[in-house]
Amino acid sequence: MLSFIFKISRFRFWIYTGGTYVVGYALGASVIGDFFRPEYYIYLFYFFFPANIFIYGVNDYWDYETDKLNPKKDEKEYRIHNMERKRLLNVIYLITGISIILMLFQNLTEIIIFSIFLFLSYFYSAYPLRFKTRPFLDFSSNYLYVIPGIFAYYLVTQSIPSTIILIGAYLHISAMHIFSAIPDIEYDRAAGITTTPVFIGKRLSLLLCLIFWIFLSLIVINLANFYPLSFLVFLYPLFPLALLLSGNIKIEKIYWYLPYVNTALGGLLFVALIIDKNILGIL
Repeated sequence: MLSFIFKISRFRFWIYTGGTYVVGYALGASVIGDFFRPEYYIYLFYFFFPANIFIYGVNDYWDYETDKLNPKKDEKEYRIHNMERKRLLNVIYLITGISIILMLFQNLTEIIIFSIFLFLSYFYSAYPLRFKTRPFLDFSSNYLYVIPGIFAYYLVTQSIPSTIILIGAYLHISAMHIFSAIPDIEYDRAAGITTTPVFIGKRLSLLLCLIFWIFLSLIVINLANFYPLSFLVFLYPLFPLALLLSGNIKIEKIYWYLPYVNTALGGLLFVALIIDKNILGIL
């Protein structure tokens, strides 16, 4: 059972919820003691593991038919078999139960933020809303990956991050979603799923990613007061730019480098926040 749960959680993407949570918490933390609060570790575990089980478990359950056409499920992810669907549903119920228990100990604002995360995580794939089949709503609903960071920030500060940070997060997560959906254009179209890349085509999708990531880069550099390392954020627009300028690069290959870039830059941001705030109290 544990092996099954691990497979559906898509460990390559744990960083997308867990990492966001850690960075959001570091952004709000002011003293080293903030990292010794028990609730920090409770939600650290939740957003790294159970949250991913919920997101991708729901996705695998509702995409069972369409996933039959996508070879990615055999190469990089786990393909759910028909006899496993009931077990998968039980796992989703389990994580839902854990989530409800956590909400019993949250204040009203925390419940609202947490509920938004669960709502978007579920209805991104599930009917009747199924945001993933609605152009422009598909990448917008992917803001679910930002919510753990907002929740963490509120957990430690009892306030919401600034608007410019929320906008920058939207630009990044939108570009990430569009970029990840481009390799699936052929399979989504065959399955009758109209994602943004299916709707506007590969080239316009790459251009939209380029625009989003350029604006994200400008926001990050400005917020960092032009600190030299902040210019590493320009790695993101290089991905769609390279594909737009060259016909020899396959997006299916370079897409799988993005989790490494996200992990490296996310880790760098976490360390930078700790140092900048002198949270360790060593300066």
